[in-house]
Amino acid sequence: MLISIVRTVLLYFLVLATFRLLGKRQIGELQPVDLVLTFLLSELLSVSIQDMQAPLLHTLVPVALLVGLEISMSVLSMKSLRFRTLLQGNPLFVIRNGKLDQRQLKRLRFTVDDLLEELRKKDVYDLSEVQYAIVETDGTLSVLLKPGARTPQNDALCLTVQDSGIPCVVVSDGEVVKTNFQVCAMTEEKLENILKKNGLRAGDLLLMTADRGGNCFWVEKEKEEKK
Repeated sequence: MLISIVRTVLLYFLVLATFRLLGKRQIGELQPVDLVLTFLLSELLSVSIQDMQAPLLHTLVPVALLVGLEISMSVLSMKSLRFRTLLQGNPLFVIRNGKLDQRQLKRLRFTVDDLLEELRKKDVYDLSEVQYAIVETDGTLSVLLKPGARTPQNDALCLTVQDSGIPCVVVSDGEVVKTNFQVCAMTEEKLENILKKNGLRAGDLLLMTADRGGNCFWVEKEKEEKK
């Protein structure tokens, strides 16, 4: 039993190390190559966990080989457009200049219902408002609305908006996150003043975010009811 536990823990950390080595691209996108790699890794590791008699080396070598192949193909994809196209394919327009391309839909085996469903996921409910719709190489749909259906931008309305930067977490589950202070121009003294002004304590907060413009948002922890 002890060997089984140790072996499973080792394989768990091996999976973590593998995906850390492959990078965030593997998690953020599921290209066909990534999908194949995920299936192969899961199969190799599941067999290794189930068959305790098989040497662990028989799992480590194939995993290392797969990781090496994936990294090599990623490097080749970066250096060669032709290889990248062969490996991943090209984005395809299914709506161009407001016109539905039925030939591309058939090529992708996309029904009209599939297209409408993907548009609804983009908060687009009227097909006539779409100027371009592109099926990306990972299968997701990118949409550009016609000018009249787009949300007006500040420049078009002649508005000047202050750039406050990105909100960052300064308190998480009651703990002050000092590593984010520089991003949002926060200091311990400034945070203390904000908390004191609003009658708060860091330990009572579930979450607090702040940006460079001085805007703050917080959520207090729910107090446990006394029985």
